[in-house]
Amino acid sequence: MSLDKPYLDVPGTTIFDTEQSRKGYWLNQFCMSLMKAPNRERFKANERAYLDEWKMTEDQKLAVLARDLNWCISLGGNIYFLAKIGATDGKSFQQMAGSMTGMTEEEYRAMMVGGGRSVKGNRFLGEDGDAQPQNQPQGEAGNKGKSGNQDKALSP
Repeated sequence: MSLDKPYLDVPGTTIFDTEQSRKGYWLNQFCMSLMKAPNRERFKANERAYLDEWKMTEDQKLAVLARDLNWCISLGGNIYFLAKIGATDGKSFQQMAGSMTGMTEEEYRAMMVGGGRSVKGNRFLGEDGDAQPQNQPQGEAGNKGKSGNQDKALSP
């Protein structure tokens, strides 16, 4: 039985609590395996085969293959572990974070340099701030799919 979790009402935020930790245990263990060069080489040589060596759910494997970090987080991934996937792909943390918002790297950088997202309208689900689910994804990269372009950002 889950405890009362008032923090579930924070838009755009997944708290990595014990429930998330249990759910993502094997996904996060896979990510940590990428700390070793031989494992990174094996993963890059045949991603699916390497993922199949882990007791991850099929959805977790598909989320990794899609490089959809938001999906990975919803399946128990911790961003600090998931960063190992980005590093394996030669991506900076800034590039990864931008991909999670639908923004280009430049848009994400500009937002952060400008002070990040405002808390106005983003304190609770149901408000109208830019972090609310109804206002996602943001930015040029995330809006490609909205204009009919098939090169939209990856999602489950």
